[in-house]
Amino acid sequence: MSYLVALPVFLAGPILRRTTQDEVCIWAITSGPLTADFLLYQCDQNEAFYQANFAGQKQVQLGDHCFVVMAQFNADTHFDLDIPLQYDIIHDGHSLLSSLDAFLYEDESRPTFVIPSKAEHIAHGSCRHPHHHCEDALAALDKSYEETPIEKRADLLIMSGDQIYADDVCGPLMSAIRQTITLLGMKDQELEGADIRFCSELSPDKTPYYSRTELLPFSDINHGLIKRLCKAKPEPVFSSRTTENHLISLNEFIAMYALVWSPALWQHVELEQSVPTLSTELQKRWDIELAELARFRNGLVHLRRLFAHIPTYMIFDDHDVTDDYNLTVGWERAVNNSPFAQGMITNAMIGYFLCQGWGNQPKAFTQDFWTPLQAFLDSPDPVNLYAMTQVIHHFEQWHYTIPTTPKVVVIDTRTRRWRSESSYNKPSGLMDWESLMDFQQDVFNNDSVVVVSPAPMFGVKFIETIQRIVTFMGHPLATDSENWMAHPGSANALLNIFKHPKTPKNFVILSGDVHYSFAYDIRMRFRKSSPRIWQITCSGFRNQFPEPFLSIFEWLDRKLFWPESPLNVFTRRKRMRIERRRPDNGSPGLLVNQSAVGIVKLNHDGAPKYIGLLTGKGERVAFHPCEQTDKEEEFVSADISR
Repeated sequence: MSYLVALPVFLAGPILRRTTQDEVCIWAITSGPLTADFLLYQCDQNEAFYQANFAGQKQVQLGDHCFVVMAQFNADTHFDLDIPLQYDIIHDGHSLLSSLDAFLYEDESRPTFVIPSKAEHIAHGSCRHPHHHCEDALAALDKSYEETPIEKRADLLIMSGDQIYADDVCGPLMSAIRQTITLLGMKDQELEGADIRFCSELSPDKTPYYSRTELLPFSDINHGLIKRLCKAKPEPVFSSRTTENHLISLNEFIAMYALVWSPALWQHVELEQSVPTLSTELQKRWDIELAELARFRNGLVHLRRLFAHIPTYMIFDDHDVTDDYNLTVGWERAVNNSPFAQGMITNAMIGYFLCQGWGNQPKAFTQDFWTPLQAFLDSPDPVNLYAMTQVIHHFEQWHYTIPTTPKVVVIDTRTRRWRSESSYNKPSGLMDWESLMDFQQDVFNNDSVVVVSPAPMFGVKFIETIQRIVTFMGHPLATDSENWMAHPGSANALLNIFKHPKTPKNFVILSGDVHYSFAYDIRMRFRKSSPRIWQITCSGFRNQFPEPFLSIFEWLDRKLFWPESPLNVFTRRKRMRIERRRPDNGSPGLLVNQSAVGIVKLNHDGAPKYIGLLTGKGERVAFHPCEQTDKEEEFVSADISR
């Protein structure tokens, strides 16, 4: 039963999603069915040139006061490209957007945006961790747009993974999630294979904060002969080290999206009081997390405004579901052997679909997807959840393209993996043969292309070497061995795509995942007609790599893998030469370990003319090519080819 409180119409959003000459997509979570009109205007015009009603759009009810709306407004002919447009949402002659605090930039009467035909100015990044000790770079980007003319803002915002951290939820945020579920009267869900029967039993009076690790599934399915002979205890199915408040139910995933993307619900939750059931140690942890979460909440008004003004695209990585999602065959076997674990994964992917994937390419989700989904949403029991699990398991359309110039190709590196045939404990390839062939068809016969790969295709060699050593020792989950070269099949297929004569002349790769930022210029050795490739990595929006480890790893990388190092003989990318770019932030290192959003500006031929960052503190950092004539830079121009 939900509380009788006055809720705003928009609990999250509106967010501008897929936006092309044929469609304008608007996503939101609302407190009731949305029956307002969507209107489009030319700038400085009071007469709308396009009008349609939300009532005819898909709206998914998840609770008494919780509706997920993804409106796809189609043009009668074509929407105008590359010129500023404005929109409004009108109900009974009143703008529903006018009541949203700080929703407009100065001198705006309505939200202004551009439907881009080009992708020559892209903001990108990943990894937004609510209680991490750093600033929110997306909030900084919005603040920078307060004095930036619309023609100088990014054409697209691309979020390349870990938009939420389902496996690392702090205590105060979990409290807000549980209060939100009650507030919105969200549906309960029956569980299978768990110590609790219904998700309502996850409420803190029955499942205390920081206590979920023991509730999560355990398994001995991957125990080898020695462990079986020694009768080793079952091990956790989920490999995250921060599972104390892991999200479990669908309503928890939906509530978290609403809370990390919008300030609307925070005024209806109470977190400031102490939690009497916590120990002294946990109370101290709660207080520290609450302070960080307060900083995070202060930036949400900026995030909501940013999302409403720029076409925004997303793809999942592991933390949107759980850490190490599908990393090894053994991990998958353990999950598939547990109905409870399977249900959690399916809940996460339904949450991803409703809040992220749906808006990337709505036409990809046919009735074969919707029919079992609606059956589960109407009756969230184990039978319908299992049916939806089968749909999710076989669904192969999470990847998508954006019809801009250059073409943007966003790949799925989590669900169509090239599984190891030699060991359950070796990392799977990030894409299998079929998905790599789909990728090849998407990029071929284009002069230039922008590829969004959640994990960098070309990473830091020393860190990848550590991952390889740890994997050899039988512990790939310990170091998140998420690199393209970890699996020979997918690595060779990927490199062959780059070598193919039909590959684009200019190939820009945007990545995140690693919690630091860098830029590489890449060429084929021994080829005059080599495509020009740039690996541009920005991570995270609100996350950082632990120091001093990153500085040590980078120093070792430069010393061990300089261009003529004999260690390069053992690499798979022997025929690739990679030149690192130097950031102009005054640091001696070439990796930037700050929360940041990446900024990439391209020439007409698709080659970068600017690669940089806007940090969470509002500082601008540019990456410049290293001077090859400088003898001191020879160690910097390391061939990290593998």
